[in-house]
Amino acid sequence: MKFRIHELGKRIRCLHAHRMFDTARYDGRMPYRRCGDSGILLPAISLGFWHNFGAVDDFEEARRIMRRAFDRGVTHFDLANNYGPPFGSAEENVGRILVSDFVCHRDELFISTKAGHDMWNGPYGKNGSRKHLLASLDQSLKRLRLDYVDVFYSHCPDPDTRLEETMSALATAVQSGRALYAGLSKYPLKRLKKAVKILQDMGVRCLIYQPPYSILQREYEADGILDWLQDEGIGCIAFSPLAQGMLTPKYFDGIPEDSRAAKPEGFLQADQVIAQQEKIRALGLLAEAHDTSLHHLAIRWVLRSQQVTSALIGVRNVAQLDDTLDALHAPAPDDALLDAINAIAPAKL
Repeated sequence: MKFRIHELGKRIRCLHAHRMFDTARYDGRMPYRRCGDSGILLPAISLGFWHNFGAVDDFEEARRIMRRAFDRGVTHFDLANNYGPPFGSAEENVGRILVSDFVCHRDELFISTKAGHDMWNGPYGKNGSRKHLLASLDQSLKRLRLDYVDVFYSHCPDPDTRLEETMSALATAVQSGRALYAGLSKYPLKRLKKAVKILQDMGVRCLIYQPPYSILQREYEADGILDWLQDEGIGCIAFSPLAQGMLTPKYFDGIPEDSRAAKPEGFLQADQVIAQQEKIRALGLLAEAHDTSLHHLAIRWVLRSQQVTSALIGVRNVAQLDDTLDALHAPAPDDALLDAINAIAPAKL
C-alpha cells in the first residue's frame, strides 16, 4: 500500500513537472558540446551552485533559477559538498527542488558534486582519503535525495595523501554505482597526468577536468593543461569564467559597497580587484568598441576553443541568468579581437 501511494504521488508530481517546463527547450537555443571524446554532451553554459543557493539565500529565487535554466537548455548542475553557506546547504536546497520540480526529469540532468575541501570537523572532514571522499559522497547523495551523481570529483589535490588512495575512492564511487563518472579539479599538470593514469589502471576513465579559467586567469592554459586534456580526450569545464564578477561592468570604476569584493569574508577580495583594475577597464573599453558587453565577451572568449566543453557560471537571480546565457547570442571573437585581448591579458605562468 505504501509503495502504491508513493508511486501515485510520483506520477502526480511528474504530471505537474511536465506542465512546468518549456517543451521546446531542446530546439537549438542551447548548443551542446562533446565532453572530450566521451559520449556525453554538455551545454555550452552550465549552472554552478557555489554561491547564492545556501540556507542564507532566497530559496524561491534558487528554485526559479533552476527552472529557468532548464527551460533554456541548461542540463548540467554543478555542486560540491561544502557549497552554501552553511556547508551542505546548497545540496540540501537543490535536493528539495529536484524532488518537487524535477522528479521526472532526472535522466535529462547531468549532476556533479565534489569533495576534498573543508566540510566537517575532525581529521576526516577534508582532503583526499578514502574515508573522507566516500563518506562525503554518501552524505551528498542524501542531501541531494539522489541514488547517484553523474560525476564525482576530487575537488583539489592533497599533497599529503598518496594519489593511489584518492583515485581508489573515485574508482569505488564509480564501480559501486554512486557516480557514473570521475572528475578532477585544480590538479597541476604533473599530478593530473599521474592521477589519470592511476584511474585508468583501476579501470575508470577521467571524464572531465575543472579549472578556474578566464581572460584574467590563464595559467592552466599557459602550462599546457588544456592542450593535454584535448590530446587525452578529457573534457574541460571552466569555472569562474567571469573571474568572480571582475569581468563585468561592476568593477570598472572601483569597488561598489554592495559588491562581493567589498565584504571582508569570501574568496574575492578588494586587493585582487585593485590589482586587475587596469586590465578590467581596458577589456571593458575593448568590448564596448566591438558593440558587446564585457561579460558576454568573457564567456565567448572561454568558449572560443573546443578544448573547453562548457563555461560554468553562477548567478544571483533569474535576470542575471538570462543576461549571462544571452552571451551565446553574441558573436564569437575574431582573430583581431583575440589578439587585442592577448595584448591586455596574455597567457603566462
